[in-house]
Amino acid sequence: MKSTLRCLVLGFYCMLATFPAFPQTPKKFRVLVGTYTDKTDSKGIYAYEFDAVTGKLAPKGLAVETPNPSWLVIHPNGKWAYAANESGKQSAISAFSIAPKSTKLTLLNKLPAAGEDPCYLSFDKTGKYLFVANYTSGNVVVFPILPDGKLGEYTSVVKDTGPLGPNKERQEGPHAHWVRVFPGNSLLYVADLGLDRVLFYDFNASKGTLALHDATVVPSRPFAQNTLDLKPGTGPRHVAISRPNSYRGYIYVLGELDSTITVFAPTKEGILNPMQKLSILPANFSGRNDAAEIAIHSSGKWLFASNRGHDSIAVFAIDPSWGTLRPAGSFSTDGKEPRHFVIDPTGHFLLAENQNSNSIMVFRIDLATGALSQVSATEGVPSPVCLTFLPTP
Repeated sequence: MKSTLRCLVLGFYCMLATFPAFPQTPKKFRVLVGTYTDKTDSKGIYAYEFDAVTGKLAPKGLAVETPNPSWLVIHPNGKWAYAANESGKQSAISAFSIAPKSTKLTLLNKLPAAGEDPCYLSFDKTGKYLFVANYTSGNVVVFPILPDGKLGEYTSVVKDTGPLGPNKERQEGPHAHWVRVFPGNSLLYVADLGLDRVLFYDFNASKGTLALHDATVVPSRPFAQNTLDLKPGTGPRHVAISRPNSYRGYIYVLGELDSTITVFAPTKEGILNPMQKLSILPANFSGRNDAAEIAIHSSGKWLFASNRGHDSIAVFAIDPSWGTLRPAGSFSTDGKEPRHFVIDPTGHFLLAENQNSNSIMVFRIDLATGALSQVSATEGVPSPVCLTFLPTP
């Protein structure tokens, strides 16, 4: 009897051994932080390790030395990183290889940005092209990504056009500030701060070229317009979309100049209509402020936006039926000028970079209320302005 029981037990464990182990949710993530090197002691891109249990960052040193890497993106294959070197007429775009299981970057190549002060980078849906928004020159550039990760010579350059906004100091010309392709890899959205518009460009993925969207062409439906027009003086900076791979997503445009969010809703006729505009500042605040970043939580329930001046993260609840926003709180970043923030891959933490106080603050997100509570602070990060998570090796 004992021998039979022993055989059954051994057989059971042998059977378990034949099944693959369930994948474990990663607890630690590699992080890269872009900085401004001008007038600071920063040398470029810095590496950290983020513990998704404790919410703490551990410094891993300088990933690579490079000037003013103000925006970073990681290629979908996880092998390459690209940085906007924001340096006026000397601006460039750099391509790097990422060391496996490490935080070190190696320069592959570096090309002129074909414009001044690149401030945002993104990929097309295939990962074969890199889009660049050049702020000061107000143009958008397309670079092919070669099989080895290097950047090829640009295939398209277009300059934003349209009537200028009323702010004589900030809207003296077009200022492309955000660029992303949606959906189906055929239409590029560009937020232009100087024009108070989000422009649409048709993207030819076989040639890597851009052309102003023609809403009169039937195959271009359901996009029956060429731009999203904001109220004068809004200064659109960044955009968040509730369903980025669908024609039916709600569009949330962050206004840097008037510290607002404008909500656009799609109609059956292919028109995106503004349905709501609200401030991201408390009603009693009257000081200087520049809105900076906007993001939607992976649950689709919460939207976050950062304020530079008020130095806070504003939280909004998203109505699941109508896409409208309801204020759900305002939380100090305990630092100066939170230019950028990001939600960690687990969805439990928000990391905010305070550019002028050289710190990164980590907040736990209450998934039921959207409220933020600080769990850690990393000091001594020189002028942090962009943070991105690397894929888990």
